[in-house]
Amino acid sequence: MSVKFESGQIIEGKVTGIQPYGAFVALDEEVQGLVHISEITHGYVKDINEHLSVGDEVKVKVLNVDEEKNKVSLSIRATEEAPKNTGGSRGNKVVKQQDNDTAGFNTLKDKLQEWIDQSKK
Repeated sequence: MSVKFESGQIIEGKVTGIQPYGAFVALDEEVQGLVHISEITHGYVKDINEHLSVGDEVKVKVLNVDEEKNKVSLSIRATEEAPKNTGGSRGNKVVKQQDNDTAGFNTLKDKLQEWIDQSKK
């Protein structure tokens, strides 16, 4: 492989194969690179086939060129704008604190009479 591509370069390619670990993309007639599953898109990818198909034209960024091993590492997600954070990360929920006096921790014994009274109304 002669030095046709370099790290940081953004080019068009064509998906030539899909494996559970990534997608192979032809950059030209001679050179293919691999887009690892983690570089398909922002967020979690369970099945690459839900995002790509053989024959798709894709824009990729060259992450690394290893001349000795004849390997080119590519990224599709590096060519896309990252989604804006929409309120906390996965598994972490933001809880708004209530402004009234009943907010906060109360033992069941303390709340029991209040609940009984509320149920009678």
